[in-house]
Amino acid sequence: MTPDNTAISKVLGKTVSAPTQYDSSILVREPRQSNRTYLNIKDENLPFKGIDLWNNWEISALTDIGLPVTGIAKITYNCNSKYIVESKSAKLYFNSFNMTRIGDTPEDVTKNIESLASRDLSLFLETEVTVNIRPANSFCPLQREDQYHSNSILLDHLIKNIVIEKYTETPELLSYSSIQTENVSQKYFSTLLRSNCRVTNQPDAGDVYIYINSKVVVDPTSLLKYIVSFRGENHFHEEICEAIYTRLNNTYTPTELLVACYYVRRGSLDINPVRASHDYLIPADFKNPSLPYIKTPRQ
Repeated sequence: MTPDNTAISKVLGKTVSAPTQYDSSILVREPRQSNRTYLNIKDENLPFKGIDLWNNWEISALTDIGLPVTGIAKITYNCNSKYIVESKSAKLYFNSFNMTRIGDTPEDVTKNIESLASRDLSLFLETEVTVNIRPANSFCPLQREDQYHSNSILLDHLIKNIVIEKYTETPELLSYSSIQTENVSQKYFSTLLRSNCRVTNQPDAGDVYIYINSKVVVDPTSLLKYIVSFRGENHFHEEICEAIYTRLNNTYTPTELLVACYYVRRGSLDINPVRASHDYLIPADFKNPSLPYIKTPRQ
């Protein structure tokens, strides 16, 4: 399916003058349903729970007397929202604060950006968006150790022993190695996820973590081939995550399923969609805006 890019062509793929002062009019949104249709997903009857978590590592603005303030923003909203924000417009929006004098103290600057960005994005996307900013010098670069990410099987070493022929999404690649009488918990991880922007064709690299609890045991080689098959796909990050979730859910009929895609930043932003069969599977730092985001090694 070729997505309709009409709504997102305002700034994406074009030369655009960056705002020199705070400007929310630069924001662009895209209906999630424009991509979900080919997956047979309906906005009003989602087959998963999920959160989109964005990190902006280059938040900056000025105090009223011109002193620069820097921070790192964590932006979260639920996958049940009708819209997503287009990433280039989000970068331009947050960059519009760079030369804006917006508070008496650094703390005031941070609170004012949080308040404005939460309000602007919530109104624009018609859902609750939380923006939490921490000072850039106080961020703790932890690595993920929660139960759905630790001790995952790294698929990447299998690449030495297989032939890759498909570089567009091919769910028929997925197969299983056995069917058990009891459910089996399976955790997989790969750094070979790569897709491309829908409009500009710029590459988006990321890591993918998959947790499956099912009687059907995944064939790891087939899973790796499937992950690599996104290499030639042109979709947004959220769309890639939902496609992987949908195909795994259809193929392995799990009782529990988590797919988390942690994309490497491009510009100031990284985008991290997670989709899960149950809310309790979603990592705590996704659900709690006040918790610091736990980075992957590549982030």
